[in-house]
Amino acid sequence: MSSVSVIVPCYRYGHFLAQSVGSALNDQDGVDVRVLIIDDASPDDSAEVAKKMAADDPRIEVLVHTENKRHIATYNEGLLEWADGDYTVLLSADDRLAPGALTRAAALLDAHPEVGFVYGHPVHYTDGGPIPAARTSVRGWTVWPGHEWLERRFKAANGCITSPEVVVRTKLQQQLGGYDPALPHSGDIEMWMRFAAHADVGYLRGVDQAYYRVHAASMSKTDFSGQLDDLRQRAAAYDAVLQRCADQLPDAQAMADTVHAKLARQALWRAARAYDRGRTALVPVDELVGFAAECWPDYQRLPEYRGLSMRRRIGPAVMPYLQPLILSAFAHKGREWLWWKSWRRRGI
Repeated sequence: MSSVSVIVPCYRYGHFLAQSVGSALNDQDGVDVRVLIIDDASPDDSAEVAKKMAADDPRIEVLVHTENKRHIATYNEGLLEWADGDYTVLLSADDRLAPGALTRAAALLDAHPEVGFVYGHPVHYTDGGPIPAARTSVRGWTVWPGHEWLERRFKAANGCITSPEVVVRTKLQQQLGGYDPALPHSGDIEMWMRFAAHADVGYLRGVDQAYYRVHAASMSKTDFSGQLDDLRQRAAAYDAVLQRCADQLPDAQAMADTVHAKLARQALWRAARAYDRGRTALVPVDELVGFAAECWPDYQRLPEYRGLSMRRRIGPAVMPYLQPLILSAFAHKGREWLWWKSWRRRGI
């Protein structure tokens, strides 16, 4: 029977622990699961809640910080110092696993020793709202060569994983290390790509592997200045992979060109959309253009830059009214002006 170590970092989320930990211990047939709850010096009763759970279930352990170490140090403490199962999961206290998620992931990892980590579809749901029923019947799985999966990420220039849906081979995790403290908001992207440079990647098709809780407060908060920080953090993550995994990436320069051009296009598109939506006073347009120039010296030849230049000529006062007509015209010409992919990052 395969064993799974589940680390549950917690800060002021003690009221979610029963759901989160319960999802890892219940309805996970055929795997031996142990859970470590790490309370990062919560100012509420989270530590007491965790200790009560551990007293009632020998599969649960608790570690309480006397001082707040923040998320990266807390994650790595569990991943690199405590986990000793065949496979490892990092599960935030406000998220939960789907029924059978560990069973399905362990089956793929058992069958494919070349796979370093496996993931599946996460269900996003709003805090306080109904929780959709998870799909639990596997339609099959896909195993990508690590470099192929990595190239896809460089072409997309964004993450495709939220986090709770990932199960990692513990040996690989501890061999390659954990989250990079220099990447507080994109350390997960960098880590998955670092793993893919050394191992293959598995994906479970047709099933839901985890529930990702979207807090209502975060849904109503729009941080326009954070758009630039998001791009910079992603660029730093990709550059870190290129540097650290250079020996495993014979086509590193081509991959660097691909992701830098893509990030430049995304920055210019965000700047253009600020005109479309009448938000030029809120969105750091000039800084986004500056970031594009840093990423891709030839940024002025990109189609997104031409679109931004056109919007600047029209002006921010008129552009929101003309935006539907202009977008339709470009779509008719086959231009990719409707590109926008949300990239949510939790506070990591």
